[in-house]
Amino acid sequence: MLHIAVIGSGPAGYYTAEAAQKRWGDAVRVDIFDRLPVPYGLIRTGVAPDHQSIKGVARRYEAVALTDNVRFIGHVAVGHDVAVAELQGLYDAVVLATGAPADRPLALPGADLGNVFGSAGFVGWYNGHPQYAALNPDLSGGHAVVIGNGNVALDVARILAKTPDEFGGSDIVAHALDALKASGISGVTILGRRGPHQIAMTPKELGELAHLARGGPVVDVADLPDPAQDAGLEPGLRKSVALLRGFAAEAGGARDFPITFDFFAAPRALNGDGQVASVTVERTRLDADGNAIATGETYEIAAALVVSCIGYQTTPIAGVPYDTRAGRFANVDGRVAPGMYCVGWARRGPSGTIGTNRPDGFAIIDRIAEDVEAGVLSAGSGKPGRAGFEALAASRGLDFVTFRDWQKIDEAEVARARDGAPREKFVDVGAMRGAAGKE
Repeated sequence: MLHIAVIGSGPAGYYTAEAAQKRWGDAVRVDIFDRLPVPYGLIRTGVAPDHQSIKGVARRYEAVALTDNVRFIGHVAVGHDVAVAELQGLYDAVVLATGAPADRPLALPGADLGNVFGSAGFVGWYNGHPQYAALNPDLSGGHAVVIGNGNVALDVARILAKTPDEFGGSDIVAHALDALKASGISGVTILGRRGPHQIAMTPKELGELAHLARGGPVVDVADLPDPAQDAGLEPGLRKSVALLRGFAAEAGGARDFPITFDFFAAPRALNGDGQVASVTVERTRLDADGNAIATGETYEIAAALVVSCIGYQTTPIAGVPYDTRAGRFANVDGRVAPGMYCVGWARRGPSGTIGTNRPDGFAIIDRIAEDVEAGVLSAGSGKPGRAGFEALAASRGLDFVTFRDWQKIDEAEVARARDGAPREKFVDVGAMRGAAGKE
């Protein structure tokens, strides 16, 4: 029997478990750990609440979770409740699938001012992550600035722009919906230090801005390259740039809530007395390699709220080699150390879509299989796996949450949903455990 511990219950974790099942069948046992009492990671707390079709992939993970040889172990923080080295002593292989839940720091003067947030916190706030539920951003009025040119920046801008009626069918949490209903934010500027050909925005997400009830995208036609240059772009980016060209062509349209794309614009400082009031921006240009070069020309944009969407990084865990520069676990093709592996964003950084994690999960199981065949790992090592962890948990009083317990939480969330919503999430760990019968 091969015993595998997977740390993290998001897409990368469940795809890894699925791959292990397909390779070894009943000859493998996979325990999936998560520090929260609820599974699915990014699907639950990262995917935008109005993107319910994307969240539907959780049904695939549920099918894996309900098999006999996969077990969810929730509300256990690896590195705190149990050390990685202890899991290595209990399992033949330990796979780190923790994602990249922390923001890349916004290294600018004034980044510590009030009402300045990273996207992990702001997205976590409106998605009901217990760590960020009490964030309480001030949406009382003025202009918002979103820093970044990726899909998360689009998500934040779209959420700020939507009317209350447009959240019908979403699972945005009540405290965020109430705050957005009372919001006085009247427009958003999206800052990007490079140009339209360098964005990381996909056509689907970009196209959604054209269908908002009151919000409308604003693009300066002067920022767009010669159309002939679009031919060399990869197809998805070419479609995104075509959308930007369409937004620019509609410059005369009425916009009650403008979402302004400010390209070739690098933020240099956040200004204010205690709370942010403006952002100092420097105009840039591109060099021959497509890098942003400072021009020395600066200007200010009013900003009562700033959300930095400049990327994420993996949170270090004691005892695990870490690549500080890359913001992920140090690894070679997913191998961290003998018997220790990483997968998904914890391996490659925050890149790709949710679906990218499936081949990544299958690839890491290939690495484990190679190491079993090479004798680096032994399926008959005698390590106790699940039984060993249960004994350790009992000795420490760790009352962990199982997938059956999660189903009770799920049922309670669905039952408390407002009209038209799929659920109302619990945003407090104690409430989650209570719904599972653990408190």
